[in-house]
Amino acid sequence: MSPRIVQVGLIGFGLSGRYFHAPFLSVNPRFQLKKVVERSKNEAQEFDSSIETVRTVEELLADDALDLVFICTPNDTHFDYAKAVLESGKHVVIEKPFANTEAEARELTELAARKGLLATAYQNRRWDSDFLTLKKIMAEGTIGEIVEFESRYDRYRPVPVTNTWKEQSGDGGGNLYNLGPHLVDQALALFGKPEAVSAEIKTLREGSQIDDFFAIRLHYPDKSVLVKSSLLVFDSSLRYTLHGTRGSFVKIGLDVQEETLRKDILPDTTPWGEEPEDRWGTLYSEEFSGTFQSLPGNYMPFYDNIYDVIVNGAEPAVKPAEVLLTTRVIDLAWQSSRDRTVLAV
Repeated sequence: MSPRIVQVGLIGFGLSGRYFHAPFLSVNPRFQLKKVVERSKNEAQEFDSSIETVRTVEELLADDALDLVFICTPNDTHFDYAKAVLESGKHVVIEKPFANTEAEARELTELAARKGLLATAYQNRRWDSDFLTLKKIMAEGTIGEIVEFESRYDRYRPVPVTNTWKEQSGDGGGNLYNLGPHLVDQALALFGKPEAVSAEIKTLREGSQIDDFFAIRLHYPDKSVLVKSSLLVFDSSLRYTLHGTRGSFVKIGLDVQEETLRKDILPDTTPWGEEPEDRWGTLYSEEFSGTFQSLPGNYMPFYDNIYDVIVNGAEPAVKPAEVLLTTRVIDLAWQSSRDRTVLAV
């Protein structure tokens, strides 16, 4: 018997739909990207003429052949669309943020559990080259026990951009909802649930309608963990600083997959996800100090896991409890910044 092919729909075909999901789904034979919701354009058919374009979410959800839907729309729509997807009996993958509050996230995960469906967040940054390399260093004990971790994801946009919802005030807008879920999820994936959270969230740029700076400290008894992002960092290359009892690791530069995908290069290209040497990190220890070659990044394992969850009943790589903890930490960060206090998790 032929292996089952999971039928997929996308709601939205902007940056994430066009350059993240569609390329990986199109080259993975276990998926068929069947339908895409676009309000007025036909860019999905330009990508692949076999994809059917529909104009409404309702039309997409009426297709009983669809198994799985990816939500790739502005943040203020994620909850309502995800709820509708689950109520229609389909699995759902939601772009970050999974939801704008822990209460919304809990409602979605509980609904999915009642219906026996998958509801998960697209945390692709767990499969970035730099993060995989950092995990390897930690797992092998190369720099000993970790005592300090700082993660940054900065950009330089001194003048607010007015033609994107990401720079508009409103539910789910701002830098914390945009980049925070990735940074928080990575830290939690490495170190687990913290004891407490404290944060500073600011608007630094003149004329900005959103928060464009955040620093979130996750409080653990045995280490210092800080995740930060700013839209006013001219040299935005620093990604990780990791200090251990036997050494340190410093990483600059972003994973290459997004920029490769934006060049219309599909992820079945060989080699894939390999960083240029000028982005490799530097390792400092008594045994070795110098450039440390990055592992290749590859987002495909995320999709393979989604298939295995739906078809084979596997555990999701991004689990509901992890999704809920990420949204809880972000909720607490907002409250901590407003109240200038440390809050227990």
